Amino acid sequence: MGMSSARAKILIIDDDRKLSEAVAAGGDGAGYEVLTAGSAEEGFFLIHNQHPDLLILDLTLPQRTGLDLLQQLRSEGTDVRVLILTSHNTIDDRVTGLRLGADDYLGKPFSFPELLARIDVQLRRTVPAQTAAMLQVADLCVDAKKRMAMRDGQRLELTVREFDLLLYLVENRGRTVSREMLARDIWHETSRFTPIDNVIDVQVARLRRKIDDPFGVKLLQTVRGLGFTLREPEV
Repeated sequence: MGMSSARAKILIIDDDRKLSEAVAAGGDGAGYEVLTAGSAEEGFFLIHNQHPDLLILDLTLPQRTGLDLLQQLRSEGTDVRVLILTSHNTIDDRVTGLRLGADDYLGKPFSFPELLARIDVQLRRTVPAQTAAMLQVADLCVDAKKRMAMRDGQRLELTVREFDLLLYLVENRGRTVSREMLARDIWHETSRFTPIDNVIDVQVARLRRKIDDPFGVKLLQTVRGLGFTLREPEV
């Protein structure tokens, strides 16, 4: 099943030139087109001119930090997947990055195969596998290919993360999805020592406000002590 013929485009923003060049060479060998930038300013320019599919963002950049750039991108609604690289791999850093809208995290030093595996995961989710394109629960329709969701004929305005979460819940419709499953499959957080339950709860609450609050019938239910489920209510 590989990717479509257009190569996915990755932008690495890191002031460590040697690292950037190594990632660019390795990414190129793996079939990606890799662009490099040495500062947040140069990166910002390339994001808007080249529209990469994935951003590999170092947090410690000259002048402006990676978190500044991430915050600016998310506040203006730029829809790009972001994998953060950091040498300060503390839980606080990770939670801050995830709160600001990063999709994944990798501490330095890292191994190239691990970086590649995480890139693959992020880009595979942008170019969905052959799932049924249209998924439906009651009057909620989710188009996995166009990354669009509608309820009762109205288009729902969702962020990248909210859409991923909704798609996952719809693919598992009728089943209870635990916070562990969401941490692993949506946030790619394998260690349960990372307290991202509150991040998950915030995102679920935001999603619920968009897909349920304006409508009479509530589809996204919390299963106490277990997690969440998206289902048609019993009549």
